[in-house]
Amino acid sequence: MATFATSDQLLVIIDPAARQTDGESVRIAKDVLSAGAATKVCLPEGPEEFARALGRRGSRRPVLIGDDRALVRAVTLLHRQRELAGCALALVPVGYTALAESLGVPGGAVAAARAVLDGAERRLDLLVDDSDGVVLGALGIPPAPVREPAAAVPVPSGRPWYRSLARTLGARPARLPAAPSPGVTRLRVEVDGEPVVDLDQPVEAVSVTPGPGGVASVEVRPLSVGASATPLLASGRTVTVTGADFRYRADATVSGPVRRRTWRVMEEAWALTLPAGQDSRPAPEDPP
Repeated sequence: MATFATSDQLLVIIDPAARQTDGESVRIAKDVLSAGAATKVCLPEGPEEFARALGRRGSRRPVLIGDDRALVRAVTLLHRQRELAGCALALVPVGYTALAESLGVPGGAVAAARAVLDGAERRLDLLVDDSDGVVLGALGIPPAPVREPAAAVPVPSGRPWYRSLARTLGARPARLPAAPSPGVTRLRVEVDGEPVVDLDQPVEAVSVTPGPGGVASVEVRPLSVGASATPLLASGRTVTVTGADFRYRADATVSGPVRRRTWRVMEEAWALTLPAGQDSRPAPEDPP
């Protein structure tokens, strides 16, 4: 994994969801970044303003304050503009950031902001599909639900029972986003043109993770009755899945239905600022 020096000029893009989720962490991150580098702060109100802010970065290094979706959105925009190879990203995670953590981004506003200032850019592999969609961390078929933490509920001042109610609401377990029930799936999965499983073998799930080294890791879990079936493992640079109207989860987004999709590995396609001395990419998050 190659490393590169970072720029002292920062463009800090604060995702609107982060401002709503945890304004205090946003403020802390902004203060740490501003104390350590020349910063320009952008407060986009939606995806279009987010895209404009990123597109007008000039020579500044973009720093995102937000969740996994903000990171995937930035990588997707830069990839589709064919500017990804020349633009390193940094992230201060606020919100649901399982993907960011799996990539090595520190948790906590202070630690992450210091990594932005003192870290190094590391090149990471990427999965790109035939519709120009990207996968940074994990691809899952069918799309299992992902548990996200409940949003923080402000604790009001005043009567004790108000404070108790607010704490109760904030402690409620997170809801699972709606996703199609997995059920029985019949898919043909090919890795570098060689079949791993065909339509005559029902499967429970397929997971694909990119890199490192320009190779994707593929795991197919056959449907089992009674004893667990042994997963089928493969690795290669292209993965093609064919089936009847299947959906898939790419990082935090569910896509489909489609009948055929091919993903290919782009080696060292994008750069992310991580703590100095972190020489290898951590293990990817558990497949959906």
